[in-house]
Amino acid sequence: MNKSDISRNFYMLNGPLRKKGYDWWWHNFTGYHRKTGKEKAFFIEYFICNPALGEEIPVLGQEKNNQKLGKKPSYAMIKVGSWGENPKQIHNFYPISDFTFEKKNLSIQIGDCILTEKHMEGYCEVSKEEAILHPEYMCDAGSMKWDLKIDKQISYHVGYGASKLFRKLNAFEMFWHAEGIKTKYSGVVEYDNEVYDIIPDKSFGYADKNWGADFTSPWLWISSCNMKSLLTGKVLANSAVEFGGGRPKVFGITLNRRLLGGLYYEGKMYDYNFSKFWTGSRIDFSFEEGEIYHTWKLIAQNHHSVMHLVLKCKKDEMLKINYEAPNGKKRHNRLWNGGTGFGRIKLYEKTNDFKVLIDEIEFRNTGCEYGEYDK
Repeated sequence: MNKSDISRNFYMLNGPLRKKGYDWWWHNFTGYHRKTGKEKAFFIEYFICNPALGEEIPVLGQEKNNQKLGKKPSYAMIKVGSWGENPKQIHNFYPISDFTFEKKNLSIQIGDCILTEKHMEGYCEVSKEEAILHPEYMCDAGSMKWDLKIDKQISYHVGYGASKLFRKLNAFEMFWHAEGIKTKYSGVVEYDNEVYDIIPDKSFGYADKNWGADFTSPWLWISSCNMKSLLTGKVLANSAVEFGGGRPKVFGITLNRRLLGGLYYEGKMYDYNFSKFWTGSRIDFSFEEGEIYHTWKLIAQNHHSVMHLVLKCKKDEMLKINYEAPNGKKRHNRLWNGGTGFGRIKLYEKTNDFKVLIDEIEFRNTGCEYGEYDK
C-alpha cells in the first residue's frame, strides 16, 4: 500500500484519451490565518480535458452555443477553493495552447500556474460579475494565490489496475493513483485577500490524481492523515486512511459497487483492494444525506483484519463540486465534496472466529466525497 510510483503521476492523455479524456492532479490541505490563527481547508487542482480538440480559446462544454454545435469540451483548467465557512470553488479556463508538460516527469504548466512533485504555485480569480454572467464556468467568485512546497510521505498504490499495460489498453474508464495520502505542505496562500500560512506538521495534506474517459457513479472518496489513538491518546504521526471508488467500468463492463483502499497504521499496511482477490477483500459502504451532517459508513475486511469506519461532515461546510465529462455531459449534480470531515475507526485483527481490537482511532481534517448521477 505505501508504495511510491511517480510514473503514475505523469501526464496520461495519449491515444484515444487525447480526444476523449481528462487528467487531473488534486491537492488539499489546511492553512492558518496569519492574524487570527483560524484554520481553513483548501484545495487546488490542475485539470486537462480533450487536448487534441483544442482551439484558440477554451471550449466549454456547458456553453450553450458549443452544445448547439455539438462541440466537446477542450481546455486546461485551474480549480481552487475552500471548505468550511462559506465554501466555494473557483475555475479559470485556458486554451490547450497555454498548457505544457514533460513526458517523463511531473512538470505541468497552465498559464502561469506550475506543478511538480515538490512545488506548485499559481493564481486563480473570478469576479462576481463573471460568475453570474458565465454559468458555463460552473463556479463561484473569489481569488486565490499559492506558493507551496510539497512533501509526499505516504502513498496508496492501487496495484495492477493502474499498471503500464492496463493504462496502455485504457482498461478502466477512470484510473486513480494517490502518491501522497499523507503530504506535508508548506508556504503561503492568499485567499480572498487574506493571508494563510501553511505549516507542514499541521497541514494534514493529501495529493492524488485521476484520469480516464469518464467518471464513476456512485463516486466515493475518504482520506485523512490527522489521526489519534483513543486507546493510548497517542498522535498517529505515521498513519493515514484512504478509500475511493464506486462502480468501476473495466473493458466496457460495469462492475458492481466496489471500493478499494485501506489504513496505513504506524508503518503497517491494512489493505482492502477488490482487485487483489486472493486477499479476500470486501468493502460494504453507505452514504446518508442529513439536514446538518452527511454520514459515510464503511466496513472493510480481508482474511486477516476488519475495519469499521464512520465519517461525518457538516452539510453547510461542503460543496456540490462541479465537473463536466469529456463527452460534454454534466451528470454529477449532487457530488458532495468536503474537507472538514471527522470520524472514528475501529480496527480488528481476525483470529480464528474472533476479532481482537487493535485500536480505536479518531480522525479529523478529512477529505470526503459522495455523489451519484442524476436519474
